[in-house]
Amino acid sequence: MNIEDRYLEINRDSWNTRTEAHINSDFYNLDAFLKGKSSLKDIELNLLGDLTGKSILHLQCHFGQDSISLSRLGADVVGVDLSNVAIEQAQKFAEQLNVPVQFICCDVYDLPDHLDRQFDIVFTSYGTIGWLPDLDRWANIISKFLKPGGTFVFVEFHPVIWMFDSAFKKIEYRYFNSGAIIETEKGSYADKEAEFEVKSIGWNHGLAEVIGSLMQNGLEINSFEEFDYSPYNNFNNSTEFEPGKFRIAHLGDKIPMIYALSVIKTDVVQ
Repeated sequence: MNIEDRYLEINRDSWNTRTEAHINSDFYNLDAFLKGKSSLKDIELNLLGDLTGKSILHLQCHFGQDSISLSRLGADVVGVDLSNVAIEQAQKFAEQLNVPVQFICCDVYDLPDHLDRQFDIVFTSYGTIGWLPDLDRWANIISKFLKPGGTFVFVEFHPVIWMFDSAFKKIEYRYFNSGAIIETEKGSYADKEAEFEVKSIGWNHGLAEVIGSLMQNGLEINSFEEFDYSPYNNFNNSTEFEPGKFRIAHLGDKIPMIYALSVIKTDVVQ
């Protein structure tokens, strides 16, 4: 079997290994979260709007901080993630905080086998689609689970970011999807000193691929914006130029780091 064919197993193991370190990291600031601090950033909050009474499907939710934050804002939330360790932790936090979020452990593509309902909003953010080989299938899943007239809110690291090596010193990868990228990493973005090594398999997806996949599945772009900073300090050689805003120190504001879009479901796609 080609190693790419084992991407689900390899990536699940990777995220299972990372989860405990992430929970204990300063990056995720669990203590403040448990005391009521939202994990959501202004970029996505501006697109999500008033969530009172809204139903939300949160894809690739990790250990549930954003899902629980969405529920705290009045939404009826279902969170989905591939990692069984992360989902187990998410369920524990939801119970601890008495927040009624449903969590499902499965691959995004397999979600129709685990869930049969439609939502006002589908949401996913920051480092999600790079784990998925086929964006047409991804967009079809989004369309399937959105109510007619429903909204997909998506915030993601800009594909230009993924062209660089880890030190942002040189261009190492193609902007366009050229097949699987197999990497081995020591530590993790949330804890670079963590004493483990993980293998991962990912794919680069350019903006045309993302937008084209959505449009081909009955989804109409409502808004699109690019940002010259990241709200997370998760890249090497970064600096905080304003509170909660980070750039690669030697690149400054020269490159896009985040993009955000909202999409309306206009047609029924089977």
